[in-house]
Amino acid sequence: MTDIESRIDTTRPHTARIWNYWTGGKDNYPVDREAGDRIRALHPGIGEYAKADRLFLGRAVRHLAGQEGIRQFLDIGTGLPSADNTHEVAQRIAPDARVVYVDNDPLVLAHARALLVGTPEGRTDYLDADLRDIDTILAAASKTLDLSQPVALMLLGVVIFIEDDDESYAIVRRLLDALAPGSHLVLSHTVTHPDMPDVDQAVAFWNEHGTPKLTQRTPAAVARYFDGLELLEPGVVSCSAWRPETPTADVAMYAAVGRK
Repeated sequence: MTDIESRIDTTRPHTARIWNYWTGGKDNYPVDREAGDRIRALHPGIGEYAKADRLFLGRAVRHLAGQEGIRQFLDIGTGLPSADNTHEVAQRIAPDARVVYVDNDPLVLAHARALLVGTPEGRTDYLDADLRDIDTILAAASKTLDLSQPVALMLLGVVIFIEDDDESYAIVRRLLDALAPGSHLVLSHTVTHPDMPDVDQAVAFWNEHGTPKLTQRTPAAVARYFDGLELLEPGVVSCSAWRPETPTADVAMYAAVGRK
């Protein structure tokens, strides 16, 4: 058994594996499927959040690689490989795009190294690090990415695991401060919203039974991550409402893209 494999805990449900279950993946365990079903019973539409967030990722990366000319992506909180991962979307448009994935989940790392293979023209690398390990992330990423040139910082559904507000904002700011002008922040975050009370129930269940625990924030609090950036239209909205190909119902996962 490798060191990574020894770190995989199959006795408690894990958010990355439940997300994988909800999106139709096979990289999950019975404990994850049981928790996923119980959460979905509390909030029947929650499985759509995972799909909406993945579709938002694709639309954001296509825009950045296509219209904005971004050729470098730092994707922190990668999650388990699925269809249309960041490097696949980016390198489909720009084969020379470079992508660095960062995650601290052992199952994610095991699958990433096997499945997330980029184009010969570009480059795809993986880091085993926590979001809080900013210096480690930047030092290792700089071996693949040129931080003096624009980078897309991808933080999809990951700052929700930083409970303290001030710490979470400081982490995002420090990462952005290290990136060149013209860089972009792509961020999504589960929200608490008076129109969606069953979301709060589902999150409460998760925090009692699952790992890691997550924090909801209001849409206004999510917008604070983009302070000082130029928000791309339509601003901070439900991720399903960020430039969709076809109109879909809002989900309690808000997102935006901002330019430094």
